[in-house]
Amino acid sequence: MHHHQAQPHPIVACAAVLDAALKDVASVEPGFMSVGDKQAALTALSSVRSQFDALTARVLATAGDVADAQGLRDAAAWLARETRTTHREARRDLALGRALEQHPWVATALTSGGLRTEQARVIAEAVDALPSHVDAQTRQAAETVLVGLADRHDARDLKQIGKRILDVVAPEVGESHEAAVLEAEESRAAAGVELTMSDDGEGRCRGSFVVPSHIGKMFRRHLLALANPARHTEAELRDESGELKPLRRRLGEAFVEHVERYPTEAMPQTAGVNATVVVTMTLAELLAEHATALLDDGSRMSAGQARRLACEAGIIPVVLGTGSQPLDMGRLRRLFTKAQRIALGLRDGGCTARGCETSASGCHAHHDDPWSRGGLTDVANGRLLCPRHHRLAHDSHYAMTIHADNKVTFARRT
Repeated sequence: MHHHQAQPHPIVACAAVLDAALKDVASVEPGFMSVGDKQAALTALSSVRSQFDALTARVLATAGDVADAQGLRDAAAWLARETRTTHREARRDLALGRALEQHPWVATALTSGGLRTEQARVIAEAVDALPSHVDAQTRQAAETVLVGLADRHDARDLKQIGKRILDVVAPEVGESHEAAVLEAEESRAAAGVELTMSDDGEGRCRGSFVVPSHIGKMFRRHLLALANPARHTEAELRDESGELKPLRRRLGEAFVEHVERYPTEAMPQTAGVNATVVVTMTLAELLAEHATALLDDGSRMSAGQARRLACEAGIIPVVLGTGSQPLDMGRLRRLFTKAQRIALGLRDGGCTARGCETSASGCHAHHDDPWSRGGLTDVANGRLLCPRHHRLAHDSHYAMTIHADNKVTFARRT
C-alpha cells in the first residue's frame, strides 16, 4: 500500500510560495535599483499588499471555528495571541473580512489589487452608515460609485465623499438625510453643553468645557487672533528658559487676556452694576508697594495685579478710607473711551516703551498718574503699553521713567 501525500490547501500553498519568494530577495540591496525599477517595485508591491490584506481578512472572517476550538471570543483574539499582534489590529482585520463578505464590489476590487486596504475600509463604512430606509439597490449603487472614485481619490477624500454619496446616487434621499444628520448633530451638541471649573486653592483654576463645534471654532479664532505673534514682542513669545512658548501656552495666555479685557459695557447689568469684579483696598494698601487686594468673592490678589487690571478690565476698585467708608466708588469713567483709545493710538502709534514695536491694536491703555491715586481718565494722562510693559508699569520691582519724547523706560529697582 502506498500513501500519497495529501495536497496542501491552495491558500496554505500560496502563503508558502509568498514566504519563499520574499526570502529569496531578502538579501538583495534595493539601493542599487534604477529609478524606473524602484517605481515599478513600489506600485506592484502596493497592489500585492492589497491582495494580501484581502486574503488574510477573508480567511480571518471565516475562522470563528478556530476561536471556538480554543474557547476564545473571536478569531481576532486567537490571531492576536498566536502572532503577538495587538487586539486592536487583529480586530480591524477581522472587521475588514466581515465587511468584504457584505460588500462584494469592494471585495473584488481589493482582491484584484486595484483598491488600497484603507480605501476598502472607508467605502464599507460609508455604505454601512447610510440610513436604514435606503434600499439595497441604492446601497449597491453607492458602493459601485465609491469603488470607481477610488481610482482617483485616496481614503481620506473617499471618507468625505462617502458622507455625501447619497447626493450622487439618490439626490432626493440625500438632501433630507444630510439635513437630518446635521440637525441631530446640532441638537446633540446643544444638549451636551457644559463647563466645569475648580480652584485648587493655590492660585490656579482648572476647567474643561464641551461646546458645539462651531463655537469651538469661533473661540479658537478669537484666541489665535489674540495670540498672533505680530501683536507680541520676541520676548513675550519666549518662556522663562528662553525657549519659544508652545501654542498651548500661548493660547492659554490669550484666554487670560480674553477674560481680562472683555469690554465691561458688553456685560449684562446685574442689580444696576455691570458683572464686574469689585476690588476693595484701603487707601494705604493701594498706595503701598507690597499689598494685597480683597475681591468681592472674598479671595485676594496682589495689589500690583489689581492696579494693572484697574487700567483695563472690568474692575471697580472701592477704596476705603479710615473707618472703612468707601472714599471713592471708582470715578466710573475709569476705562478709556473708544475715542480716547483712538486718540492715544494716533498720538503714540503703539507701545510707548522705548524699543518696543507692538502696534496700537495690541496695546492696553495705561494711566500714567495711576487711577488708583486719583489720576484722571484723559488722553494727557494715558499712554499705550503692550501687555508685557503694562505689567512692568504696575510691578513694584521696576521703576518707570517717562522721557521728554513721551517714551518710557523701565529699570529694575535695586
